[in-house]
Amino acid sequence: METALTKLVGVRHPIVQTGMGWVAGPRLVSASANAGALGILASATMTLDQLREAVREVRSRTDAPFGVNLRADAGDARDRVRLIIEEEVKVASFALAPSRELIAELKDAGVVVIPSIGARRHAEKVAAWGADAVIVQGGEGGGHTGEVATTVLLPQVADAVDIPVIAAGGFFDGRGLVAALAYGAAGIAMGTRFLLTSDSTVPDAVKARYLAATVKDVTVTTAVDGLPHRMLRTDLVNSLEEAGRTRTLTRAICQAARFRKLSGLTWPQLIRDGLTMKHGKDLTWSQVLLAANTPMLLRASMVEGRTDLGVMASGQVAGLIEDLPSCAELVERTMIEASDALVKITATMAPLQGRGELRDKPPLPAHERTT
Repeated sequence: METALTKLVGVRHPIVQTGMGWVAGPRLVSASANAGALGILASATMTLDQLREAVREVRSRTDAPFGVNLRADAGDARDRVRLIIEEEVKVASFALAPSRELIAELKDAGVVVIPSIGARRHAEKVAAWGADAVIVQGGEGGGHTGEVATTVLLPQVADAVDIPVIAAGGFFDGRGLVAALAYGAAGIAMGTRFLLTSDSTVPDAVKARYLAATVKDVTVTTAVDGLPHRMLRTDLVNSLEEAGRTRTLTRAICQAARFRKLSGLTWPQLIRDGLTMKHGKDLTWSQVLLAANTPMLLRASMVEGRTDLGVMASGQVAGLIEDLPSCAELVERTMIEASDALVKITATMAPLQGRGELRDKPPLPAHERTT
């Protein structure tokens, strides 16, 4: 299936595996790339040296294009951009809108720039700055998320910009791909669905928790870092929501100390990162510290398998996923499902077309289709 996305980045299928911290490492990214999707390496939890090593490991495993996800607000964002350019990575994706200068530097080097956005105005801004495409995540998506559903946000953005739009939030199969294409997207991005594959390095016990979850077990909370965060409801989430300020601060300091030791950050750097991630929110000091070391909370579950100590970011689709295919099996199945869905739609529309009911009816103007 050829779309504006496949032509832009050179992949076989219009599917993106998102850059999930502690999850999207070389094994998952290379497996996704070899399956014909665009694999995105998560770099926020890596040092510069670890990132360079991870990029080279992915390249040793696949000849297919892949990308690296960056935090635009990281203090060393420019150093990471230079690393991507030096290592000739095909795509740079961003969890937050990058500056005009970072976009220009990457594009001058021939790197495809794909920021993730959660509002139409953000898409319009980065498109004006030269972004090559955008990933549009609706409220169904895992991790930090917004309030607007994908089915409302996606057509808004597709009508507002003239660059490829990739739909994220609520996708896990071929039917979703066809729906996204119908809304004007050039492909879909999936996180939770790729997390729940046999190629994912997430511990089996953690995957089992995801597979056992129902849709109602996936919640949005601000208790972790003060920002809306979609994740599985666990005892940790409940305790954070119920804890008083002193207890929360104590827990935050302990977690921050662990992350500082792991990352090599100083306390001033850790606090600075936490303040940067406030995004204008009125956070307590506990939330500032938790915001700075959210990667540690994710690591506890995604790497160490400690669901009692960590958080498990999750899209709502976790409640619909029941198996652990390989990335190759997942991508192939998704494309077969998409093909079958298109055949059924065509068969349904044929009788109407034969009677002329769909002829000579121009589409609604864009301003009438946009909410």
